[in-house]
This record gives sequence, structure tokens and C-alpha cells, in this order.
Amino acid sequence: MKLALPRPSIALLGRRDPESRSRAHLLALALAVALGLLFLLEPFRLVDQRLFDFASTTLPARPAEPGAVIVAIDEPSFSELGQRWPWPRSLHAHLVRKLREAGAKVIALDILFSEPSQPQDDAALAAAMGNDVVLSAEESVIAMPQGVQTTRVEPIQPLLDAGARSGSTSVDLDGDAYLRRMPDGEDSFAAQALRAAGLDPRTPPPGAMIQYFGPARSYPTVSYYQALDPDRFLPPGRLRGQTVFVGLSLSHPPAANSGAGDAFATAYTVREQTLTAGVEIQAAIYDNLRLGLFVAQTPWLVLFFAGLAFAGVASLVAGRRTSWRTAIVAALWFPALLMGSWVLLRYGRVWASPALPLATSLSAFASRVGLDYARERRLRRAVSDAFSRYLAPAMVEELARNPEALRLGGERRSLSILFCDVRGFTEISERLRDQPERLTSLINRLLEPLSAAVLEQGGTIDKYIGDCVMAFWNAPLANPGHAAQAVRAGLAMLRAVDQVNAELAAEEGPGAPRFAVGVGINTGDCVVGNFGSRWRFDYSVLGDPVNLASRIEGLSKTFAVSLLVGEETAKAAGDEFVFLELDRIAVKGRQELSPILAVLGERSALGPEAEAFARAHDSLLRAMRVGDWSVALGLIGRLRDAHPGLEAYFARLEARVLADLGGEG
Repeated sequence: MKLALPRPSIALLGRRDPESRSRAHLLALALAVALGLLFLLEPFRLVDQRLFDFASTTLPARPAEPGAVIVAIDEPSFSELGQRWPWPRSLHAHLVRKLREAGAKVIALDILFSEPSQPQDDAALAAAMGNDVVLSAEESVIAMPQGVQTTRVEPIQPLLDAGARSGSTSVDLDGDAYLRRMPDGEDSFAAQALRAAGLDPRTPPPGAMIQYFGPARSYPTVSYYQALDPDRFLPPGRLRGQTVFVGLSLSHPPAANSGAGDAFATAYTVREQTLTAGVEIQAAIYDNLRLGLFVAQTPWLVLFFAGLAFAGVASLVAGRRTSWRTAIVAALWFPALLMGSWVLLRYGRVWASPALPLATSLSAFASRVGLDYARERRLRRAVSDAFSRYLAPAMVEELARNPEALRLGGERRSLSILFCDVRGFTEISERLRDQPERLTSLINRLLEPLSAAVLEQGGTIDKYIGDCVMAFWNAPLANPGHAAQAVRAGLAMLRAVDQVNAELAAEEGPGAPRFAVGVGINTGDCVVGNFGSRWRFDYSVLGDPVNLASRIEGLSKTFAVSLLVGEETAKAAGDEFVFLELDRIAVKGRQELSPILAVLGERSALGPEAEAFARAHDSLLRAMRVGDWSVALGLIGRLRDAHPGLEAYFARLEARVLADLGGEG
């Protein structure tokens, strides 16, 4: 079967396609740019933040020893003290003195004393102040049309005059209400606590992230009521030399407007589904500043170019087409990106979010897959377009699903082969030698219905040899009834020729060309497959049954019968058709004679008379073989009248018998 595949389809069948590869690279980079811009939007930034939450809480860096102890204003303390919030400042003064007596180095009160209370209580608290005490201050930033207004709320002045220092406990929440960023400013609450301890706080870069060391209650914690009487409730020396943070740590605030709801969602909230008290967050910030464990955040522009780079590398790694190797590379690529980001966070204290590189790499692999899918679709269309002129639709669909069938090589299979040749085409060609367009139109007009007859019966058109059509059945798709279908196709061809002749006569009158065809069919084991070279190959059949089918087609003219079949075809289709043996011929390479049979018609349509006709014809052949010419002539006359379609064949036999009789005379 000679295929004239278009050049793009040949390239798709295995040659390199540099243009397709360039398209994949450009598409990957274009998608990377688009994704980089999308990651400026808040919903996409949330992906970065969630990844940070998981990465920073996976085997996080931790100080060898916690740098602070929490004195928690918690539910047990409310129960023991039996007082409503806010507690009197004289009680806090008593706590400060007790903590100092217990050896606390720094006492940081995460409680805002911005308004005066009872004078005696304020005086008592002021008397307890010293340079080892840090008090909470708050800052509020208000965006106004004329600019940004920052307001700082400080503790009451008597407390500061008594030697206490203040630090801002204000924090900035992300868009999802999680607390991840280090506070801005050098006078933050934790930084002031470090200075009170005689330490210099590290300076975090802008936008630095907090490294949390665990979920809620990860820091050493004692209840407020226990710290009021450490000798009774705490082990000896428990608070000696410690920085103590005092603040609210409640599961639920004691009142809606009490100001006691000081708890925040942190990186551990994703895992633990719990909030962390503000005072414990201040302790974590304290250790971040003390040890430099905060995490620097990679600027978006750096991530953007990293995303482009990863997209380019992924596109190169994907190669010119996807395969199982691509799947393995992708399966290793994405975990490697995640691991690299975590290692940089864990040991380099830099957060380079893998979200954008992951997305751009995925887009690069996806673009390669998408282009390969489009290429596959084009390949299937090319196969369908090429084979639709040669194969039945079901076969075209099968080859489109499995283009790998288009490869060199063959297999042994039982096939039915058909040859159909136009009789007298040489005379028609000679008559129309000055009208090549007319000749081409006529042959195409005839070949169209002949080809349709093959395809309608599930056959494969092997090739057109001038005015001859070669077809076969049972390949590339298996077809158990291939012999019967080949015979049906042959009968349909004869009807198609009659139809074309009728149409030409109606169009052109008595002088119209008149076609006749000879059809030969044979069945046998052949080798079928793609034969040729990697530059050009034909899907065809080889074998002795092919040669015999061609010989049978040639004999159709000799026997004056338009459709002849071989013995194996008649055996295979004998349940559906009635065949008539006309003669036995010698075939090159065979010692025995090969029967040649005509098709009387379908058994269901002919009835028992056909069997009687075939038996009488067998008697005719026996009479001729033994030279009983008178019996032969009688049978010829009877059989010719019974089957007018074989009139030319019986006329040939009659002439042969008469010639033999004359020779004897």
C-alpha cells in the first residue's frame, strides 16, 4: 500500500522537530512570566505562606535552651485568685518583687498600663519598677489621604520614671490573619528585654519571618499564681537568671471586651489547629533576636527570575518529547525543589519559596506534554487522512489508536487477496490519448466505486497499479470472515461497473466508453506488514497466494467470467456462497493443479437449484476430460440456458468441444 504522507506527518513519525522544541521552550517561558505576575496577587501569596508554615515547622532550628520562661495569666490563676480582669496593679507589683527575689534577671510584663488606675495601686507598681523591668507599649498605624499616621501608646509616666523601659508589642498580621513576620523597629518588646538582659539583639532584614519553635505552651511555663509564691509552688532556683515574660495565656477571654484575647495563629496552627498566646510569641521573637534564628525572605524579583530559570531548565530536561524518562525526572524534580527550599531555610535561614519555581517547572513539563498531545493528535489525523483512502473506517481508528503499527516488519497471517483489472483500458487510453484530463476523469470515476466496494466490506486497499486495484482482507485488523467479505466485495465491484456504464450511457449516449473488469480472489498464508526503508515503506503482502490471486484475475478473461476465486477462498466461503469449478490450472512452483472457481451467488438467494446446476457442471467437466463430446454438448446447451450469466463461458466451451469434434472427424 503506497502512502503519500505529508511532510509534517513524516516528521511526527520519528524525525527530530526543532521547531516543536523551540515552541515548547517559548511556551514554558511565557507561562513562567504569567505565573510570576500572578504570584504578586494575594491568593497566590497565600500559597507561599502556607508552604513556609509547613517548611518552618518541619524539624525546625531550635535554641539549645529556651531563652525565657513564661508566667501565664491562665485559667488556674483566675480560679486561685478569684478576681476579675483587669487585676489590681498592686498584685502585679507583688509579682515583680517575688520574681526578683526568686532571681529573675529580666521581668517583661506583656500588659499595657496606658491609663491610670487606683492611685495606691499605681504607686505600688511604680515602687516595684527598675531597669530590669520591661513594659508593653503599642503602636497603631493609620493610613490617611495626606499620609500615614503612627500613634504610640506608652505606659503611664510614673512607671517609666521609676526606671522601667518600654517596648512595642504590636505585630503585623498577614492577609490570612497569621502572624509570621518579625516586628519592625529596634524598640520592640523582645528587643528591649534583650537589652535589659545585657545582650545586643540581632537586626532582622525587612520582611523577616519568625522562626517558631513549637506550638502553644512549647516554652517553659508557670502559672501566675505559682509565681506569686515560688517558694511554695516552684522548684528551688527555677527562675534564677531567667528572662521572665508575663502575659495572658487563656483558652478563652474572660469577657468579650476584657482585652484578654491575646492569641494568634502561627505557622504551627496549620498542623496543630491551635492559637499561641501573644506572650509566648514575644518569647519566640526574643530567641529569634538573641540567636539570629529569624528567616530572611527572598525578594519577589529574585524568585521571578528563579522561576524563569527553572522553567528553562525543566523545558530542556523534558527533551524533545515526553516519555517514561520524563515522568521519572519530574518525579524527582519536584521533591528536589521542595527539599532544596527546606535546606536553605533550615541551615541558611533564608526562605526561598518553592511555589513559583514549582509552578513554572510544572508549566514547562505541562507545555511539553501539551505539545506532545497536540503532536499526537496531528499524528492521528495524519494517519487517518492517509489511511482513510485505503482502509475501512474501523481500521483507520485502530491505527490512529496505535500508530506504532506503522513500523517496518511483517507477520504471517491467512489473508484473502483480490485483484481487479479494467478490461480494454488500453483501447480506451489509445482513443483518448489527446484528452489526458478526460482519461484521468474516467479512470478515477471507475476506481471510486471499486475502492468503495473494498472498504465497505472491511478490506485494505494495497495499491493501484495503473487501472488495477489490489486489496486484501484480515489485516491489519483480524477478520474471521475475510474470504466471504472478499467475495462480496468482488460482486459489488461488478455491480459498480454496471452502474458506471449506465451513468456514462445516459450522459453521452451510444458512443460512451464502456468498462468491464476481471476480478480474481485467492486465500492463503502470506506475510503482511510494512516493507521498504525508513524513508519510505508500503503496507503490503507477500507470498505465493498473492501470485495465484493475480493469475486467477488474468484467467477471468480467458474463461470469460468476470469473477473467479481460488480453491481456498471457495472452501472458506462455501457456507455462504455457491461456487462452480471451471477448470484446474498449473501454477509455477506447484505440482498439483489448482482449481479455478466461479461464483454463482449467495446460497440464501439461489436455493437448491444451484446445487443441481453445480453437479451437472461437474458432469460436463468429466465428459470433456474423457472426450465424451456428445454428452458434453448436451450439457452445455442445458446449462447455458439455466444460467445466462455464464453464456460467454459456455460459448467458449462449446467452441472448444466442436473444435475437438472436428479434429476427430
